[in-house]
Formats: sequence, structure tokens, C-alpha cells
Amino acid sequence: MELLDTLIVGAGISGLSLAHALHKEATNPSSLKILVAESQGRVGGNITTVTAGGFLWEEGPNSFSPTPELMKLAVDVGLKQELIFADRKLPRFVYWQKKLQPVPMTPPAMIQSQLLSFPGKLRALFGALGFVAPAMGAGLSQQRDEETVSQFFRRHLGQEVMQRLVEPFVSGVYAGDPQQLSAAAAFGRVAKMADLGGGLMAGALLSARKRPKQMPADPNVPKTRPGELGSFKQGLKALPEAIAAELGDRVKLNWHLTRLQRTQRETYIAVFSTPDGQQEVEARTVVLTTPAYVTADLLQPLQPEVSSALQAFTYPTVACVVVAYPHSDVKGKLVGFGNLIPRGQGIRTLGTIWTSSLFADRTPAGWHTLTSFIGGATDSEIGNLDSEEIVREVHRDLSRILLKPDVPQPKVLAVNVWKRAIPQYNLGHFDRLQQIDRGLKSLPGVYLCSNYVGGVALGDCVRRGFDGAREVGEYLQNKQSDTRSI
Repeated sequence: MELLDTLIVGAGISGLSLAHALHKEATNPSSLKILVAESQGRVGGNITTVTAGGFLWEEGPNSFSPTPELMKLAVDVGLKQELIFADRKLPRFVYWQKKLQPVPMTPPAMIQSQLLSFPGKLRALFGALGFVAPAMGAGLSQQRDEETVSQFFRRHLGQEVMQRLVEPFVSGVYAGDPQQLSAAAAFGRVAKMADLGGGLMAGALLSARKRPKQMPADPNVPKTRPGELGSFKQGLKALPEAIAAELGDRVKLNWHLTRLQRTQRETYIAVFSTPDGQQEVEARTVVLTTPAYVTADLLQPLQPEVSSALQAFTYPTVACVVVAYPHSDVKGKLVGFGNLIPRGQGIRTLGTIWTSSLFADRTPAGWHTLTSFIGGATDSEIGNLDSEEIVREVHRDLSRILLKPDVPQPKVLAVNVWKRAIPQYNLGHFDRLQQIDRGLKSLPGVYLCSNYVGGVALGDCVRRGFDGAREVGEYLQNKQSDTRSI
């Protein structure tokens, strides 16, 4: 049995980014033995790009914020000319009291916004300036002084901002419950600003001053502007497929990891079920990029403490519904990123991306494509509905918000029910991570690299993969040095 340097379990964007970075930064790439094992028949994980009948759509992530790491990765794997960006000036909307209200993105827009009342604006202003009550109370003590997203933003910016801006954002990003999500975990940068300056505005100014100077930009990486959202001409799947093509036969599909065991020489034996029967590989390091619940089962025999912490992560059910309507069915022009819906508005859908407005040439002439998300932590019943029932729910909601009266059922492109969609950064998140870190000390060479740590966005996944590659590379170098000194 050949001894691998690194076995990466999972060919989602985290695992592929890590494999790419590890291979690229190796002193002698040709001698570095890497294997990426994926249980599905394709790479990309939750990235699901589909084309049919002149339509192109996404059933998982829909776009990315162009972080430095993600942009560099795209250029490195030959996708520079494939990058596309949506107009950053496209407005975002919140459906409030039966009207689509633009999300205020600047102070002047906030002053003019009809989304917040005058008292609500004053409350947000005073809170941002630092006139904030301390976090205290019996409920907070029971939470070990950890605020929920709801508690944090109500305290800092008031009830209206929380209900009409933060809550729909939480639904759109995490499909989460703001009364369960940890503010420090889900909004870490904002929480740190508040701690640093006493108020969000002062904290933002102090954070900007303390921010380290950026390295000179790579001239080969296209420049982007704040607020832009990116994709590729052929959809998001272009990125994982390009990385996999670069890695070649180091990527194995339909390899399902069934058992992981440690050897006496501090390596690991991984047993896989594959199309060619059972396969065993031995590796100096193992990186598990699998979801928390899968990783928990794999590590239960090796490290029950880590497994227990991983089992505590929850993943709500979310359905992605992609539908198309003729232009004549839609009220007015759809120009914008999309709309989010606060709870309590009589609308079940969490939000809708106006796909045909975001990226051109993905929809046949005369059609609008809309991608809606429904379910999440506050609507667990969505998992009990069949596809037709889910479409009816979404169509009913769209009829109230975007469509003309009595519009017939849409052209249904996809209904993808993610039974376990997005890991929730709920109260106790950092305690769980500390428990995982403690337990992993007894498993040298095992690393976890998945979206239940450090952010759920694509840019977070790429950054986490790059960071993980550095850790693994240092471990391998140190082990090599130890071997030479014996």
C-alpha cells in the first residue's frame, strides 16, 4: 500500500482549494502524494450549476463575493477570462407591509428610506454612535453571557433594524433563527467592532485604523469593487471543475469513506467503498471536509469528544426553487439583486434572487428566471412537502410580491430540497469549536476543514482551504525533519 502525504475527504470547494494550495506551495510538487476522495459522482459539493432549454441556473450558492483568495484561485486555474460580475449598483429589496422597499446602502439612503420609521432611524443612529445599554440580564447569564443575533442588534440598533433588515439577512445567508444564532459567531466582525469602540460607528473607525496595510495587488488578478458579486460564464461549477482538472487522477469520484483508523506509526488507514470494490489507503495526514454530522460518525471510534461536539451542529432543511415566467407575467421591470422577506409578513418564502437581472445571457429572451429559497430554521415543516406543494407555496408568495394578478403556474426548472443545508452558528458555537480543538490534539495529522467553521460563503471556504494547506504543509515538513534527525 502506497503511503500518501495527504488524504482529503470531500471534493467541495474547501477540499479542492486545500488540495490546490498544498500542491502549488509544495517544494517538490511531483513528489507530494495527494488524494482527494469524493463520495458523489461529481466535484463541487453544494455548488450545483444546471443548464437546460437555454436556461442556466444554480441550485446551491448563486454567486460569490470576490475575496482575494477566491480571485487568485480562479486566475491560477485558468478562469480569468471566464469571470463575470453583476452590477454592484443593483438594488436589494425587503418586502415590508406589502411593498418592496430598497435596502438603504448609504447614510443618505438610510435617511430617505421608508423601510424604517423616523423613531427607528433615530434609535439606530444613537445606537451606532455608542449610546447602548450594557449586555446584561438573567437570560444572558443563562447563555453564559453570549448574545443571540436578535439580542445584539436590538440592543445596538433597535427593534426596527433587527426585524426589517437583520432578520431577513439572517434568513437569506444562514436560513437561520436570529433568536438562536450567536452574534459573535455569525456576525463576528460586527461584534468585534462593538467591543472595540463601544459602538458600531466608533468600532468601525478604529478597526479601519488598526487594519494592516494590504500587500500590493497581484497585477494578474482582475480588480473588483466593493459590493460586486461574481460568477463564471458557465456558472459556479466552473471553479471546482477547473481545480479538479488541474489535479487530474488525484481526484477519485464515488469513493465513500466508511472507516478511519489510526496506526501505531501515527498514520491513518482509510477504508473506502468504491465502484471497484473496497479500497484502502494510508496517509500521513487526513483532512475531513465533510459536513459535521458525517465527520461525527467517522470520528466516533477515534475521538468521542470531537464526535459529540460535531453532532451538536444543526442543519435545517431548505428548498431551492427555480422557476421562470414570461415578461408579461411580472409587474414592472425586474432590476435588482432580489428581495428578502422578514418573518411575520404572511410570506413563507425566505427570499428570491432575480436571477435574470443579476447575470445576463442565462435566460431565453422574453423570460425572467427567479430563484427562491424556502424553509430554514424557522420553518422545519418544509421538509414534509413534496415538490409540487413547495412550488405552489413559492408561486403563491411570488404572486403577492412580483407577479400580476391571476398569473398561471410557472415553468419549473428545479426544486432541490437540501435536507441538511447550512450549518447553524448557534449559541455555544465557540465552545463546540474549543471542544473539537482539544480532542484533535490526540489525533495528530487529522484536520477538519468545512463550512461549520469560519463562515459559509464561497470566499470563506477558499480562505479556509488555503489556511488548512499551510497547516498541513507545516505538519508534513516537521514530520520530515523529525524523521531525518532520528
